[in-house]
Amino acid sequence: MDVHLYFSLIPEALIASNLPPEKFGQYYATGSSYKSKGQCIFFEVDPKFRSGYFDIDTAVARCVPKADGTPKHSVYISVYRVLEHLPIKALGKLYLTTAYGHTIGLERGAEVPRDTSYSLHLYQDMVPTNSLVVSNLDPVGFYESVTTHPLKFIRFPGLFFVELELGELAEDPENGNIGDLPYSFIHHLREALLELKPPAGNEPSTKETKMVHRVHSLEFPYRMVKRGFYVGNGHDIAFYPMLSHRELRDNYNQWWRSANV
Repeated sequence: MDVHLYFSLIPEALIASNLPPEKFGQYYATGSSYKSKGQCIFFEVDPKFRSGYFDIDTAVARCVPKADGTPKHSVYISVYRVLEHLPIKALGKLYLTTAYGHTIGLERGAEVPRDTSYSLHLYQDMVPTNSLVVSNLDPVGFYESVTTHPLKFIRFPGLFFVELELGELAEDPENGNIGDLPYSFIHHLREALLELKPPAGNEPSTKETKMVHRVHSLEFPYRMVKRGFYVGNGHDIAFYPMLSHRELRDNYNQWWRSANV
């Protein structure tokens, strides 16, 4: 039976499993009776990947079906500092699983998009930290500001994060209509965004990022993903574009419905 390698983001872990991605997502999200349930996000890792940091061969040797043929669900290889020891080239599809166990896979984008116009952004950091941050930097600029070209003392070897929708608050944080934004911390969010808004006269802002929550829930509404997901290790960064709401409704209706219950 095949052995798959998965890089889980909720929580951070490198896992070997006999289950293919869709079945692994279902198991990992809904689990057994003693496991807490919830959405999960994970990469499929090149099964040929090996590293001196991870004892992958031992895990693969232990990842064998039971005597009755039941596949081995998971063998944990590492639950600490996984991202910084995974080269981006070893990452395959990114899978998104709802709390009900429905899974879709996202392909890596051909390039990482850049924003040239000024706008405000909301970023959910997921690995190695789980903070919620607003910024006037585009996703690549934000990534570099905490990795390769840190603007402050905080620096990470790599980062996995997602940009979430701000709606009208991206342009007008003070008076913008909330619309269907589901966030329970709107007042605090407005205050944080206002600290990033350029002063009168279009002078550059003196602050590039502002923490909204230092420790934030890793789960978020999939419908709030603005453009896609970003993962980087050092100078290497990749982008996984999110499917449009229309495509999700038309082609992945069961997933879409379970994601918005």
